[in-house]
Amino acid sequence: MAEPAIDARGLVAGYGETVVLEDVSLALAQGESVSLIGRNGVGKSTLLATLMGQTSLHRGTIRSGGRAIEGLATHRRARTGLGYVPQEREVFPSLTVVENLEVAARAAPGAPRRWNAAAVFELFPQLAERRAHRGNHLSGGEQQMLAIGRALMGNPQVLLMDEPTEGLAPVIVAQLTAALRRLRDAERLAILLVEQNTRVALGFSPRVVVMNRGRIVYDGPGEALAADRTRLDALIGVGGG
Repeated sequence: MAEPAIDARGLVAGYGETVVLEDVSLALAQGESVSLIGRNGVGKSTLLATLMGQTSLHRGTIRSGGRAIEGLATHRRARTGLGYVPQEREVFPSLTVVENLEVAARAAPGAPRRWNAAAVFELFPQLAERRAHRGNHLSGGEQQMLAIGRALMGNPQVLLMDEPTEGLAPVIVAQLTAALRRLRDAERLAILLVEQNTRVALGFSPRVVVMNRGRIVYDGPGEALAADRTRLDALIGVGGG
């Protein structure tokens, strides 16, 4: 039986002595997509940051592909097969699109080198047209495509994505979700998607996890949650996107 792509157990974590996550456990199978939703400030982004080693972990374990990684620095976790797309995108403003991609090029030990600049441009043709432009000359949607492409250049087995559609026009949201579906279905990447747009989240992943006050309060089929509007509103608030 294959090891989970991510297996986090009993996480108590936050920033310094401030605890945000309270006994959070979450496993993601190889090739599985999971949408993580909840109100603002409940710990969704903190969970992704904790998986990447960017918070203070007070208790708990994290395994990636069967390997314990909770003691590893962020860059070493990336080398185990984790790709991270932060909410702020964090593209290098003075580098061109190509340079932003090439600086992130690597493969996890033993993993195939699937992703290069050409493959990213095939996934996002709009980036190919902008390949010589610097990061600070791109639109918000183009920066988001570049952030995803940069994560793919590490040839990950898992993508951790924090609010990829935030603030983007509907046409760009449609382009991004189509690309994510391809990564899920054709590339078989495991994807943990933090998404404030409930419609996007429920439509993307068969399994949905809801957080509230630093804890997981629902972990199950997205279809069942979508059909129970009363419960959905109680968990995330009315008008969740």
